[in-house]
Amino acid sequence: METLNKINKQTDEDLIKSIVSNNDTLLFEILYDRYSMLVYNKCYGFAKDEDEAKDLTQDVFLKLFVKLASFKGKSKFSTWLYAFTYNHCVNYVTRNTAKKIEKQSVDYTDIENLSEDEDDNSFLNMKVDKLKEALELISPDEKMILLLKYQDNLSIKEIESVLDIGESAVKMRIKRAKDKLVIVYNESHN
Repeated sequence: METLNKINKQTDEDLIKSIVSNNDTLLFEILYDRYSMLVYNKCYGFAKDEDEAKDLTQDVFLKLFVKLASFKGKSKFSTWLYAFTYNHCVNYVTRNTAKKIEKQSVDYTDIENLSEDEDDNSFLNMKVDKLKEALELISPDEKMILLLKYQDNLSIKEIESVLDIGESAVKMRIKRAKDKLVIVYNESHN
């Protein structure tokens, strides 16, 4: 029991070294326990379906076990895992574009059901909904870099390291993605 506690307290990086050197599936389960909900939530953001998100999460961890040795520790493991997950989801979405287009049809019933005397929250939420809709309509790559920057609060340096591109490329991609999001958002408001 004491050994398990010691293992549970190990840093991600130490745990990964042990997993890679021993090809240890039991230790990998600890890593899975630490990050499965985070990965699932990211996958759900792309899949919008619980079963699909669960499948994507399993796929991410299967690929992760195979690719773990390629983690070089240039960034925090969680940062690397975010990028790994996003890349997997972007590829998934790209492969399933036709399926996604069907799913992107907007459900206006929720908006219609709002009574006019509800407080300002419903108006604010509607704006958030519009923003979420707009996020679904830009490319997966654009969505990924915006989520890394604004949802996961990664620094430009961290994004550079996980996407393996230079600082100016990161800034340019963020700017382009923001511009595109603003255009799509404004179009969906008209």
